[in-house]
Amino acid sequence: MKDIITVKNDIEAVENLRKAYVKLNEEIAKVIVGQKKVIEEVIISLFSKGHCLLIGVPGLAKTLLITTIAKALGLKYNRIQFTPDLMPSDIIGSEILDEERKFKFIKGPIFCNFLLADEINRTPPKTQSALLEAMQEKTVTAAGKQFKLEEPFFVLATQNPIEQEGTYPLPEAQLDRFMFNILLDYPSIDEEITIVEQTTSARNVTIEQVLDAEEIIFYQNLIYRIPVNRNVISYAVNLVYSTRPGRKESNSIANKYVTWGCSPRASQFLIIAAKTYAALHGKYSPDIEDVKAVAHPVMRHRLIKNYQAEAEGITNDMLIDEFIKLLE
Repeated sequence: MKDIITVKNDIEAVENLRKAYVKLNEEIAKVIVGQKKVIEEVIISLFSKGHCLLIGVPGLAKTLLITTIAKALGLKYNRIQFTPDLMPSDIIGSEILDEERKFKFIKGPIFCNFLLADEINRTPPKTQSALLEAMQEKTVTAAGKQFKLEEPFFVLATQNPIEQEGTYPLPEAQLDRFMFNILLDYPSIDEEITIVEQTTSARNVTIEQVLDAEEIIFYQNLIYRIPVNRNVISYAVNLVYSTRPGRKESNSIANKYVTWGCSPRASQFLIIAAKTYAALHGKYSPDIEDVKAVAHPVMRHRLIKNYQAEAEGITNDMLIDEFIKLLE
């Protein structure tokens, strides 16, 4: 174990995590131009023991971003290209007959630390569901046997918001397993100029490893030990509760525009993400502003709008903004 996690107390450990986060951003910036918020949210999810759903059009360096983060963290990385003919055994592995005519389990690509599920909505629900047990329980069941996945285990799934023909929308149960829904937008003009300059010339960039798996597990456990004031927890729960229509306490916005509100898992993820966000910025305990900072990626895929919201062009992010305003 490195000196960075040989510390006297948790407060010192939080400061070391902040320094590691700064160094991690420096290494990622060697390859990735801009996208600071996206990078931050992916890292928050990783240290929170969560998983990410990344939505963006092709050509925005989603795969490059993930491979770069995996290198900087020294994690074993695998990529699965989801296609309509992909089978669950292509993800978790399958049994074969070895030379001695005995069944032998061959592990699939899910046995890694960092899994990129590329275009996850292009495969049928049966195959999508092969990830459910791994994401929730950190285990895989095959041929009647249960296999424990190596920690840390992190799934980042991508979706293309266009070309929806031949896709299979993720079931709500699986969407709810993702801690964050991250929207990846186009770069600015200046950023795109820099991207073109860097990618059309000879460059030799070396990514230095900032942390290893043992240190990541240490910091993940540290996040769960960080204390949270009850008023912060109360704010997070009230924010989530305000999204649910059809109750006597429901507000007019939820009743008018929402079919189903956020689940209790949203409240849990708001708090753990707020703790990680605070720690990455050198704060030992989160406040309400930290909850607000992570509200959109936690809640946007858990809100189900009704037809009126669709007709009026109201987005989930717009609804979340309104729910935040209601609590001010």
